[in-house]
Order: sequence, then C-alpha cells, then structure tokens
Amino acid sequence: MMARSSAMMTRPQRPPSAVVRRWDPFREIEDVYDRMGQLLEGYMGDPSALTMPAAGMLADVEETDDSFIIDVDLPGVMPGDVNIELRDSELRISGEYKEREHKGVLRRRSRRTGQFEHVISVPGEVDPDKVDAMLQNGVLTVKVAKASASKPRRIQIKGA
Repeated sequence: MMARSSAMMTRPQRPPSAVVRRWDPFREIEDVYDRMGQLLEGYMGDPSALTMPAAGMLADVEETDDSFIIDVDLPGVMPGDVNIELRDSELRISGEYKEREHKGVLRRRSRRTGQFEHVISVPGEVDPDKVDAMLQNGVLTVKVAKASASKPRRIQIKGA
C-alpha cells in the first residue's frame, strides 16, 4: 500500500482575516441604495443643496365654517427654521432640515437635510390678516380665516 503524504491529509484553511457573514438581503438593498446615492451625488453635486420637492411632504387641508386648517409634517424642524407666506390663496411653507451633529462614524444616511418648500392652494377666499401658525411635536398647523364673503351664512326662511 502507498503511504499517504501529509499534504493530502490537511484541509485548506481560510486566512485569519476572512470573515464569514450570513447573507442578509436587506443589507444588500442598503448597499445598493448607498451606491445609488453616491452616483447621484457625483452626477448632480451635493444633494443637500437641492430644494426638496413637495411630493416628499405630508399635509392635510381641513375646512371648517370659518377657516382652513393646514397641517404639515415637519419632524425635527425648529420654529425659527420655517418661513410661511400667504399670497392670495396660496400658502408657501419653506425652510430647512438642519443636519444634526454626529459624534460617531455615520454608517448610513437616509434622513432629510437641506432646504424644503411646499406650496398649498387654499380652496377658497381667505383673510390675510387672520393667520395663525404653531409648530408642535413635528406638526406645523396653520389656521387661515376665511374671508367674510366666503363664510357660509344661514338664511332664515319666512313663512306665509
């Protein structure tokens, strides 16, 4: 019988630096998302310099008997970072999502930063002198009073 050589008996070993990881499909999706962001940044420049489209903002418009109430989600935005203008029946909300300071290494970034602008057409005549705004718990609430001509008026019916 032939003697087996010791080289045939040893198994191949991984180098000590190789790490075996379990396949994670979500990690791969994040990697693709990050690579796409890097490509877009390289093509278009700094994405934080762009104004966010209105499609990225969530808003509700409610009509009551005497006013229109507009709620816009602005998480993490401070009142001093928001501007509100009313021109005719158009409410323009603009401002900035400021980047917060990071103490560690930023591994992934998907939170919004940079300028935003949202324009809402108020569906009726408004009184520009009677507008109130409040930012609380990440929701901007703007109450715009209706013009006196557009408020509903109850008419008494007289009998014969």
